[in-house]
Amino acid sequence: MTTLRLPAPAALLRLSDALLLLVALVWGTSYGVAKGALAHYPVLGFLAVRFVLTFALLLPALLAASRRERRDAAAAGLPLGALLLAIFLCETFGVALTQAANAAFLISLCVVFTPFAEWWLLRRRPDATAFGFAAVSLLGAALLAGGLEARFGLGDALMLAAAALRAVTVCLTARWLQGRQAPALALTAVQSGVVGLGCLTLAALTRPGSAGWGLPPLPAAPGFWLAAVYLVLGCTVFAFFAQNWALRHCAPSRVALLMGSEPLFGALFAFLWLGERLSPAAWCGAGLIVAASGWATLQRRPAA
Repeated sequence: MTTLRLPAPAALLRLSDALLLLVALVWGTSYGVAKGALAHYPVLGFLAVRFVLTFALLLPALLAASRRERRDAAAAGLPLGALLLAIFLCETFGVALTQAANAAFLISLCVVFTPFAEWWLLRRRPDATAFGFAAVSLLGAALLAGGLEARFGLGDALMLAAAALRAVTVCLTARWLQGRQAPALALTAVQSGVVGLGCLTLAALTRPGSAGWGLPPLPAAPGFWLAAVYLVLGCTVFAFFAQNWALRHCAPSRVALLMGSEPLFGALFAFLWLGERLSPAAWCGAGLIVAASGWATLQRRPAA
């Protein structure tokens, strides 16, 4: 029996488009917001605060799950949480060491890296277009770093590492969730707990310093706590529900196009809020990265 998917009403399409653009805006601005928070507190402490708060917020969903669901959420969430810890360590230290605009563009390369992660982990050889997307993206990254006189800093390298780890996580998530009943919120709670506890442990084992390590007393600056609440409620709770609701009401290709605006919002926010500037060559490189990531996403969309 064939199930037909009826077209969504125009009002639902408009609402889903608006929500997806808002999610892209929230995620795009997260790099600038995190960079502002890091002026008040070291990286490990900031991540610990962010993810302990997220875990506390999602703990009721984990407790409300059945025993089987909690067991499956823990079985998949613990290794995925370890990967998420590595991603956020690279990403947040990277944001601290490079421009927020650079971070927003470079992290979008996870879309281009995913076919190669599948080749390595799942033995699925990518088609020829993937190599073209990768070449265009690397050219864009070089231009973003300064063109022929590129000085690829540690922060940029960490953002590339975070993008590669995101691609690996995409491949392993489906494998580790196969055959398991793990509700999304319960799974996110376990992952958040792993990241929060991991950052607390690392911070306790290191001395406070300018490099982002250690766990000094919590800051009293309102800007830090506003940033933490924004990242927890906006980038985790709201963005999670909004994206999943929108995915049920519009085509994946439409989602890809709308979400592709995330790095552009990130650069605009960094320009207006943080006063960051990109050279003409860097803007050309950013455009190549966005174009390659967007086209790669459209090429990989599931068949109707």
